[in-house]
Amino acid sequence: MGQRQGGGGGRGTASAWAALGGEPGLIERVAYRGPGGLLPARLAVGTLARGTVAVCALAAAELAAARRGGPVPAVRVDDGAVATAFVSERHLRIDGRPVSAFAPLSRFWRAGDGWVRTHANYPHHRARLLRALGLPDGAGAPEVEAELAGRAAEEIEETVYAAGGLAVAARTPGQWARHPQGAAVAARPLLTLGPLDAGGPLRVLPPLVGHPVRPAAGLRVLDLTRVIAGPVATRTLALLGADVLRIDAPQLPESQDAHHDTGFGKRSTALDLGSAAGRATFEELLARADVVVTGYRPGALDRFGLAPEELAARRPGLVVARLSAWGDDGPWGARRGFDSLVQVATGIAAVEAGPDGTPGALPAQALDHGTGYLLAAAVLRALTEQTRTGGPFLATLSLARTAHWLMHDLSEGDGDGGGDGEGQGKGEDGLRNGPGRPPAGAAEPGDRGYDPADHLRETVGPLGRLRHALPPVCFDGAPDTWATPPGRVAADAPVWR
Repeated sequence: MGQRQGGGGGRGTASAWAALGGEPGLIERVAYRGPGGLLPARLAVGTLARGTVAVCALAAAELAAARRGGPVPAVRVDDGAVATAFVSERHLRIDGRPVSAFAPLSRFWRAGDGWVRTHANYPHHRARLLRALGLPDGAGAPEVEAELAGRAAEEIEETVYAAGGLAVAARTPGQWARHPQGAAVAARPLLTLGPLDAGGPLRVLPPLVGHPVRPAAGLRVLDLTRVIAGPVATRTLALLGADVLRIDAPQLPESQDAHHDTGFGKRSTALDLGSAAGRATFEELLARADVVVTGYRPGALDRFGLAPEELAARRPGLVVARLSAWGDDGPWGARRGFDSLVQVATGIAAVEAGPDGTPGALPAQALDHGTGYLLAAAVLRALTEQTRTGGPFLATLSLARTAHWLMHDLSEGDGDGGGDGEGQGKGEDGLRNGPGRPPAGAAEPGDRGYDPADHLRETVGPLGRLRHALPPVCFDGAPDTWATPPGRVAADAPVWR
């Protein structure tokens, strides 16, 4: 459990920091500690988790230095804290009650020629899935199983998506590489971050004072995201001092259990952007916002005037961060998606398959969590760059790009000493073979000297006593937890503090 300095944290940190446009020498400010190997899988999940948290903490430290003067504070990445945070939803307890992650119809199913995975956690997605399959609203798993068994996986995929539901055929890495969307994803970098136009006034941020150091203090963030990746990013910005206001449509309320995990430090409101009153309120909020983070499929918000260029035109100097499942282009660019579905489509589920060939899964929703920390890092880096160059900035990320990074850049041998994927060869069609670890859940207490309880805390909130994971983002002077617990979804007024 010794400390490892600088580049000893593996190429995950270096490649992510390069994608963010950070000064290469700053990664020497990062030190790593912990036993490693706490997210065991055939792919280098530990490298992804450690690297994404490291660059987020480093971007926060860099912004702190820009506001305080002096050197960039030292960053510390603890593998135990990272592993715990990457399965935060599993550790969450509300008055002792665990949170259910997946609904009964969100699972793998045998199709006539392979496997398919569906996602039906939200009631409207469940209804669309059943309608696409010609089943009544009250149908359950036996009826769905019987219906899918006689259909081809890709036919199920297209039929369900056409009805607005979510289903993805399981593919191998080679099949995904040959798919037009796989090719589109492979042609793009891990993320993009840059100015939206040719400049503008420099961002002037008041100096930071006091302790703990919250480098995003005084900044206002509009959070138009759902589920895990986007909310993890904005939860991190709230930790760092930003006033984060989450906005949901009243007709599509978020799960309260999900908000208990990712709503720390934020406020939550509901606005109908399709109404004149809702749009007017949003424009009032935008007029004083510094950052807008969106997590809906590309184009979904454009009809409300929320395309990045339009937002920046109405609010000069804005940082816009946009997250999607499949990326901005390709035939699936406008499709909905979730971490579990991206794992299946891109071949991750095939790589992590069990001995009998049943598709597997990563030990955490690592595409969601990892992309969330990258998204927060991109916002923080954009804010720092604005103090030097000015102008609006745009960051774009996707779960599919993060999946490509995991499979093709990080998993050819994990150079961080964590052992995730190290020394494994590739067999036919990109499937891994050899002596690598089988897919497994997060490490249990006592494994490799790790106890999740060291990275958990109990907090009393408006809706009960919460046991939750502590934030893994750590640098000298950083806050060790959020200023406020999560409240009730959509219970706050749509105003800035």
